[in-house]
Amino acid sequence: MGEDAHRWRTFGGERTVVVAARTVTSTVRVLEALPALLRGDSRVTVVFAYDPTSAFSDGVLDLLRDTGCRVMPWSQLTTCTPDLILSASENIALPESDCPVLVLPHGVGFHKLVPDSHTPHTRLSGVVPDALLEAGRAWLAVSHPDQAEQLLAEHPKAAGRTLLIGDPCFDELSASLPSAASYRRALGVADGQRLVVLSSTWGPTSLLGRDPELPARVLAALPYDEYRVAAILHPNVWAAHGSWQIRTAQAAALEAGLLLVPTIHAWRSALVAASAVVGDHGSVSLYGAALGKPLLLAAFGTDAVSDTAIARLGQVAPRLDPHGDVRQQIESAIKEHTPTRYATIADLAFAEPGQALDRLRNALYHLLELPEPGPAGPPVLTLAPPDPPAAPVTSWLVTTTVSRSDSGQHTVAVSRQPAAVATDRDEEDGTYLHLACDEEERNRRRIESASVVLCHRPAATTVAALRWVRDTLHRLPGSLLAAVALPDGGCLVGLLDGRVVEVALTGPPLDPGLPAALIYTCLRAGLPLSDVCVTLHIGSMPVREEDVVLRLRPPAPAP
Repeated sequence: MGEDAHRWRTFGGERTVVVAARTVTSTVRVLEALPALLRGDSRVTVVFAYDPTSAFSDGVLDLLRDTGCRVMPWSQLTTCTPDLILSASENIALPESDCPVLVLPHGVGFHKLVPDSHTPHTRLSGVVPDALLEAGRAWLAVSHPDQAEQLLAEHPKAAGRTLLIGDPCFDELSASLPSAASYRRALGVADGQRLVVLSSTWGPTSLLGRDPELPARVLAALPYDEYRVAAILHPNVWAAHGSWQIRTAQAAALEAGLLLVPTIHAWRSALVAASAVVGDHGSVSLYGAALGKPLLLAAFGTDAVSDTAIARLGQVAPRLDPHGDVRQQIESAIKEHTPTRYATIADLAFAEPGQALDRLRNALYHLLELPEPGPAGPPVLTLAPPDPPAAPVTSWLVTTTVSRSDSGQHTVAVSRQPAAVATDRDEEDGTYLHLACDEEERNRRRIESASVVLCHRPAATTVAALRWVRDTLHRLPGSLLAAVALPDGGCLVGLLDGRVVEVALTGPPLDPGLPAALIYTCLRAGLPLSDVCVTLHIGSMPVREEDVVLRLRPPAPAP
């Protein structure tokens, strides 16, 4: 940028676009749309101007640098003459010029009241300052004609300054729905498991603002082998509090397997992968409902604007009682849901879905006074698979029961809860409880109290597995069993009394904690451990049912 920029450039560039980067939320929204709009066009040079004045500016520079963007200081805007300023942040103080400004929404419409950084009052999120409207420079992209009417009623100076674009993010989410199963696998959600996504906007009336312990309670309520739980937090939560504070506050939930979705980009594929959404009055809840996801609202703030699509959603979506039977409420929401349940609300938020990128590119090039680069519109790409954002769970409270069929074969049903969020309880009639820990469990008190110790990494040989069993039970004499996976998919389970049980499965390999739970139950129930076939029933749905063959290894010869 600047008068002599042509001396240093490689690409000539006929037009220059400056992206106003003020918050992570708004910057990400531009980064998600812009590559498709300018794909293959070297005529347009893009520079990002960093505006550090927001309370939520933390993380913007890291984002721009990680993405490889060219960044200039905000003050340089007064000395250069771009052809267009593009932003998804409305609260920007631009120097006077004739340069047009295109403002994209960073959520779904104008549905939230937010603190005004210049006064002690609130303002409607998404609306640019009146001075910018008066100058005739600003164009506001909307996803539905009702939003233009809402703006006109709230800010008469917005008359004639709106562009009906649609919502590129919703179009991308919708196009990616057929890939939901692959996203679930990428997140570590096994076939037969459900993914519950918790979504929290920012502020005291949000899901986390109202109930920061809800993620841990949801994890405690849902059986480990049947569910995974992910959390999507608004970027402003990360910017205001920092990842250290968030991870410290959610330590128990993270230890219990919470998938804390990275704040940039990955939330979209996690939402597409969701089996159900537990949310609030943020845009993610509305996106989820419009995608046909079962939805429960755990919070809904008074800062939601009336007569908007999100307000309508708040009127009709069922509420989650966080102190009730969380599992029953989630399962009922899934069972009773139909994919078209919120179709009418989606129609209030997203006009003519599937057209947003075409319309946005048309608007962009019209403002740049350039012909579009080709007759074909920009591609609507499906989302990239997410990286799994969770640390492994290393300890479980295991509940088992035994039943017997008419033919005499026993079935052991296993349900596991992450120990980090499990509540203390006593055994009931017909049930058995035990604590199982992976050898990598960091809580020493927990592993020293475990009845079962596990090694999930398959041993290289049977000899190595036997050595690990012997050493582990010697090191942890309070444990009753030690179980290790074998390369062939089975496992060895050693008992404190020296016996070793070989476990063979009829299906794919299992987490060794599951056959170990079966053997623990057989011991407690007085069932045989050798030359017997027992059915293992995992979860209540069930997630999986396998026949497991048990055989006692002959004792090692005396030295």
